[in-house]
This record gives sequence, C-alpha cells and structure tokens, in this order.
Amino acid sequence: MSANEIKNVVFDVGNVIVRWAPLEIARLTFGDINDLESRARSIFQSAIWLDLNKGFLSESEAKLRYQRELKLSPLECDRLFYYVKQTQILLHGSVELIERVKRSGYGVYALTDNVVEIVEYLKKTYEFWPLFDGAAVSAELGMLKPQPEIYQALLSENNLKASETVFIDDMPYNVKGAEAVGISGIQFVDAEQCQNALQRLGVHLKE
Repeated sequence: MSANEIKNVVFDVGNVIVRWAPLEIARLTFGDINDLESRARSIFQSAIWLDLNKGFLSESEAKLRYQRELKLSPLECDRLFYYVKQTQILLHGSVELIERVKRSGYGVYALTDNVVEIVEYLKKTYEFWPLFDGAAVSAELGMLKPQPEIYQALLSENNLKASETVFIDDMPYNVKGAEAVGISGIQFVDAEQCQNALQRLGVHLKE
C-alpha cells in the first residue's frame, strides 16, 4: 500500500477511547474475593455477555440470565452494570486525536463490539460520538470482531474502500481481522503511539 492512500481512520472504542477494565468491574461489584479473575471470566467471557454484545439480549434480559445461570443476586447484577458503565472513563489524548484526524480532512469511523445500553450511555455522557462519520456496532449487526463480515459491513455501509482505510484496536487479533480483509491495522497502546503510527502510514495531521 502506498503511504498516501489512507482516507479513512476507524477507531475501536473500548481501551482506545474509553477504558474497559473487566477485572476492576468485578472487584467493584464483588469486593476483593479470592477468585476475582475467574469470576470476571465467568461474566465477560460467557455466552450471556457474547449474546449481549451481539444484540441478542437486552441488559435487563442479561441480568435475569446472570441470576439464573451464574446465581448472581439482583443487587450484584445492578452493581455489575452500574460499574460496567461508570468505569468507562476517557483515555488521555484519544478524543483529541480523533478531533485532529477529523480536522485534517480524514473520514472518522467507529467499529466496536459493544452493548446497546453502553453505547447509549457513552453518547449521553461524552461528546465524542458525533465526531464519527459512521459507526459499526456489534449489537446492531449481530456479529463480533474479528469476524470478516463485521469489517465488511463497516466498509459497505459507509462506502469505504479497504485499501484507503486504517483500523485502530487494542487487541492484536482484531487488528489482524481487519488486515485479513485488506484494511491497514494499528494496535493501540496510547494516543501518542497511535498518532505516530498513523503518521508512519502517511496520515498527515494538522495541528
């Protein structure tokens, strides 16, 4: 790919724009229990959480399934989803980077494995969502990264060419999923590293 082909920059949301910290959410919900890591895995790697991310369940339906299948109490479920949202604080420099990319004339998009109610919370709480020219959300599409179809949905719904697009995600397998369909990929560490990686791809950022 020649360096000057990039026209569109696509951002993941969790751990790229806002923090996503399952272990911290579990600790805040259940306290300092001995099996905190396994408890977090049982919640966030469960079929329930995957179905929630695919839009097959509402938050209230997920709470009922956690109570039935994992024996969580109604109070624990309420605390869980409270902290799922409240821990999603903005990462330093990320919104400023998005603004700079947009100001420099590039298309700005989101591609996120995310829950309907979390997206609603983010839109209500922060001001970054209107910066996106388009967004592909797993819960609206019924599929998750790194399925090739979710990247292709982003491209087709926004009339983007893979060769003109770069995708930024914190997880290496999601970056590889994008690259597998012809999209350039950057694994996100922090905003400064990401900015430098974009510039190495030929993205010209105005001050």
